Amino acid sequence: MGRNTVKRPVLRVDAGVGRESFDALVAEEPLELRVGGVPVSVTMRTPGNDFELAAGFVLTEGLVARPADVRAMRYCTPDPQQYNVLDVELASGVAPVDSSAARNFFTSSSCGLCGKASIDAVRTRSPYSVADDPLRLSPTILAALPARLREAQRVFDATGGLHAAGLFDAQGALVCMREDVGRHNAFDKVIGWAALEGRLPLTSHVILASGRAGFELVQKALMAGIPALAAVSAPSSLAVELADEAGMTLVGFLRGDRMNVYAGDRRVTRLELRTAD
Repeated sequence: MGRNTVKRPVLRVDAGVGRESFDALVAEEPLELRVGGVPVSVTMRTPGNDFELAAGFVLTEGLVARPADVRAMRYCTPDPQQYNVLDVELASGVAPVDSSAARNFFTSSSCGLCGKASIDAVRTRSPYSVADDPLRLSPTILAALPARLREAQRVFDATGGLHAAGLFDAQGALVCMREDVGRHNAFDKVIGWAALEGRLPLTSHVILASGRAGFELVQKALMAGIPALAAVSAPSSLAVELADEAGMTLVGFLRGDRMNVYAGDRRVTRLELRTAD
């Protein structure tokens, strides 16, 4: 349980000369999530922090409205070596998962989007509004985030091959970091941690993605009440559209002291604006 790396034999080749060695690889295993016994998702994930992943998933995908809707979580196997099926038990009075929605989650889980294709559906379903969040971030604070996230990535140090999500406060201090082979899983783990700690909504926080920012990551951040999302790589067009309409700040290509602010630039302070040539 919690095994996140695996040692495998490898042939290392340098200038045409090979030698046998071992390499640490990121562990990747399927996790079937059930809600009240109904299968809702199968996702490939890095084992560890599975309860956080489950809590984040059911919240960010709208299966429950608030953390208190979850009564308990448990693995569905007597074999301690096979923690790959997890059931979320709903609190008394919470409506069970719709079976048709469950099929959507199950068949499209690999993309991290889980069948949600409508911006309107996401915006109206989120219990939190970020449009009036008072968060302000200077370019200096934003520029420091990737290095702080990278310093905390212990599994990446060993393997070089997985995504990370980092939650930071308004001063740029790292609050929570999680790693996973799936970038949407890393987000769910961070948000699930916040839910289990009673921290939602995440007012005046910024979440950083180690890769690109797709629609599904903006969706998950909004469902947790996070007003700003930054990524070291590019956002998608739909991610920018959703962030702009929701009043979220979206930053892409955050590398060194350079960045592109695609939405919500009012939160980025102390900018010297110049007209385009």
